[in-house]
Amino acid sequence: MKSVAIITARGGSKRIPRKNVKPFLGKPILEYSIQAALQADLFHEVMVSTDDEEIAEIARRAGAKVPFMRSEKTSNDFAATADVIEEVLDCYERIGMQFGRVCCIYPTAPFVTSYAIKTAMMLLDQEKADACIPVVKFSFPPQRCVTIKEGRLTPKWPEYMEMRSQDLEPLYHDCGQFYCLNVDSFRKQKVVWMKNVVPFIQEEINVQDIDTPDDWKIAEMKYRILKEM
Repeated sequence: MKSVAIITARGGSKRIPRKNVKPFLGKPILEYSIQAALQADLFHEVMVSTDDEEIAEIARRAGAKVPFMRSEKTSNDFAATADVIEEVLDCYERIGMQFGRVCCIYPTAPFVTSYAIKTAMMLLDQEKADACIPVVKFSFPPQRCVTIKEGRLTPKWPEYMEMRSQDLEPLYHDCGQFYCLNVDSFRKQKVVWMKNVVPFIQEEINVQDIDTPDDWKIAEMKYRILKEM
């Protein structure tokens, strides 16, 4: 069964301009995702889906392929990840290439490792799942969150406020790093979060959202710490 790694890296970025090629500790952040995919040694193709020639050139120099450019339809602010994956699969089919599995990797995920990708792809097959998605446990229990009403703190769920944290059900969230998908299932359901999803649980040190300049600074600090551990 052939597999493809799709790294989604459009040119537009509002909160951090040129985010996908901004230097992260000395090299374009996109290169970290490409290197992890290549080092996993699982994929018949490691490709970057982009609408931007500069990104395409950086991707090629890093060892990825850019066999076609992303369309205007999937390059706007409203296109979902599933739309990009579907377009890539369609483009490959038109040149006679079909894949049974996809690993869609975000371009601003420097904490992604080849080990994580290989493990998640293995779980996808072993569990006969539609998808395997990396998740991380919330560091503070969401059940004890509060809202602000008329200037006063109000428990969202008062019944949980006196419970010990260890007695509350662990809750997790998407790491925002990559998604491993069975192509047949994806073609039928046309979403990333499909019906039969297995988790790949990550440690918090291996996860960092990068949506703002402050996030970027925190990510670089965490990355340095992780490499020294």
